[in-house]
Amino acid sequence: MSTNNINRKIAVLSGKGGVGKSTCAVNLAVTAAGLGKKVGLLDIDIHGPSVPKLLGISRGIVKEGQDMLVPVDYSENLKVMSIGFLIEKESDPIIWRGPLKANMIKKFVEETIWGDLDFLFIDCPPGTGDEPLSIFQLLNGVTGAVIVTTPQDVALLDVKKSITFCNVIKAEIIGLIENMSGFICPHCKEKIDIFKVGGGKNLAEEMNIPYLGSIPIEPEIVQSGDQGKPFVVLNKKNSITEIFKDIIEIIEKNETIGKIEKLEQ
Repeated sequence: MSTNNINRKIAVLSGKGGVGKSTCAVNLAVTAAGLGKKVGLLDIDIHGPSVPKLLGISRGIVKEGQDMLVPVDYSENLKVMSIGFLIEKESDPIIWRGPLKANMIKKFVEETIWGDLDFLFIDCPPGTGDEPLSIFQLLNGVTGAVIVTTPQDVALLDVKKSITFCNVIKAEIIGLIENMSGFICPHCKEKIDIFKVGGGKNLAEEMNIPYLGSIPIEPEIVQSGDQGKPFVVLNKKNSITEIFKDIIEIIEKNETIGKIEKLEQ
């Protein structure tokens, strides 16, 4: 990497697609930047990069100089890098086998000028294949992994594999986030468990890993992502925004005991 002055390197993982992993990664990164931290966000989902869309950067201009890449500045405190910045059209597929993907990730890691960072969040593609394995092998020490799941059994079955993956490669698990955990009706205020609730917490207890909290289904999260405006930017005073802030605090202090109850909504 162009600099070793990155304090915390956080891989954001999921066992399967569609659980809101990229949305969580983006909102965590933007939250940390909003708290005054120097943050990098690296999107290593080669085949389905979501970060540019979620941040409203349809196509960034990645500068190259002295054989190094310069990430796109989203804000004063947040730098972003993604394969999505390097393709001509959003609809263009990346048709690569493993070695090409590994080489691209190596370039992102070793040949990108990140500068001094408090956090580098890495949005990994779903599963336990080439990309997440490459990032753990290439980065000079990963602080740990945040794993995102939804409450239903089919997602929990797959996320167990991500937990086992971290255990096999001896990567610390910072904790588990249960996304899409219940829905509060905006009219009657009744809580509806569309995808069930509590599966993430139960799994965390079963697998003996920290539970970071639950994020309910919120239609505005979907709308803000489609608009390229992160939820935490549009909703600075919101219980979900506070959950993301508390998770950043946990990562920064590396303390999970005593936080679980506070983060549950």
